[in-house]
Amino acid sequence: MIEIERKFILADDDKERIIKNAEFLHERTFVDTYYDKSDFVLTSQDKWLRCRNGKFELKAPLRQRTRGFADQYREVENEQEIKKILNLPLNSSLNRSLKKNGYVPFCVCTTTREKYRNAQFTIDFDTANFECFTYTLAEIEVMVQDEKEIGNAIKQIVNFARKQNLILAPTRGKIIEYLKNFKPKHYLTLVQAGIVNDP
Repeated sequence: MIEIERKFILADDDKERIIKNAEFLHERTFVDTYYDKSDFVLTSQDKWLRCRNGKFELKAPLRQRTRGFADQYREVENEQEIKKILNLPLNSSLNRSLKKNGYVPFCVCTTTREKYRNAQFTIDFDTANFECFTYTLAEIEVMVQDEKEIGNAIKQIVNFARKQNLILAPTRGKIIEYLKNFKPKHYLTLVQAGIVNDP
């Protein structure tokens, strides 16, 4: 599956309006630990490796970022496939291979997520707690099977957001916001690599 998502910072009354005709799915809390090397080789390719509640996941970009529209990622949850993408030995555990090859945690956050569904859209309201600050945002997401469906999915998200009177402005995700505020060297590397657009 291909994840197409757009992030939003909400005004005070936006959430109430969005969920008015939406179905509440669940609320969950999870802990994410993100990994990279000291030279940021992974995130500077827009690849995001995390361990969520003990299970590794890799978000890899499908194509160049479409600034101001929507992020497009392939989500990989199979550890053998993750090892292949990272060129790690297949005959060792992922956790052990990461340590042996210089991957270390660079960020840990605990997120409480409220999830809703409205037609084809999944809507997440996240409150991310880091050791030093809290960040809240919303994500509107559509999952598609084929790359040919991406353009239409982006249009659907944008049209939905406009109908909800949401502000269509570039919005930093929680990890990018954390890096900007607390790990400027890492953040600057991502800006220079074109992964982050620093207005």
